[in-house]
Amino acid sequence: MTGLPSPADCLLPGRFIDSSHPAIIAKARSLADPAGDQLKTAVALYYLVRDSIRYNPYRVDTVPAAYLASATLAAAEGWCVTKALLLAALCRAAGVPARVGYADVRNHLSTERLRQAMQTDVFYFHGYTSIYLGGRWVKATPAFNIELCQKFGLAPLEFNGLEDSLYHPFDLAGNRHMEYLNERGDYFDLPFEDLMAVMRSRYPGMFGAGAAGTGPVASNWDADVHAEVSR
Repeated sequence: MTGLPSPADCLLPGRFIDSSHPAIIAKARSLADPAGDQLKTAVALYYLVRDSIRYNPYRVDTVPAAYLASATLAAAEGWCVTKALLLAALCRAAGVPARVGYADVRNHLSTERLRQAMQTDVFYFHGYTSIYLGGRWVKATPAFNIELCQKFGLAPLEFNGLEDSLYHPFDLAGNRHMEYLNERGDYFDLPFEDLMAVMRSRYPGMFGAGAAGTGPVASNWDADVHAEVSR
């Protein structure tokens, strides 16, 4: 864990949390509470990112530009790391301090193609957003959009700004869904080089030497989800 950034620091733009980008500012302003209530603003931004930005773990990239919050907003889809960065950027643009955090989790929401590529069910560097509300940091996890949750039989994660919003350990049928294995801590912005080092170490078939182009293709996600839930 790095030295934790202060709420004041977490109002500033970062390398990937590009909260000064015009598109980020415009989107944040469009959803900000007219009365200036930061909690209402943060909740509105959370649901925007959760449901309007579709989850697609096949969009994991090695190019830094792909991790810009503004790029995720424009693409209207991303994975846990990029969606968390976008929520942080929107919060900062709306005047709400936000930073990003990471953990290693065992995730049972997956597809056969992704399991074959990863060769594990552990998702290293799972991303979430920490938002400063009511004098304390509250965790928000905007990764899985509601339609995806419905397909996999999961209760979508809600966020009220008062308590942490973290993945449920079980799905609606009582099957194991998510296990938190290791906390990596909170950061001012994405530690990109650390992320890439972990990806190359833990997923050599996708990111190791000679593995370029062997990972899942983003356009295959919907079809693979359909195949997974139809089994």
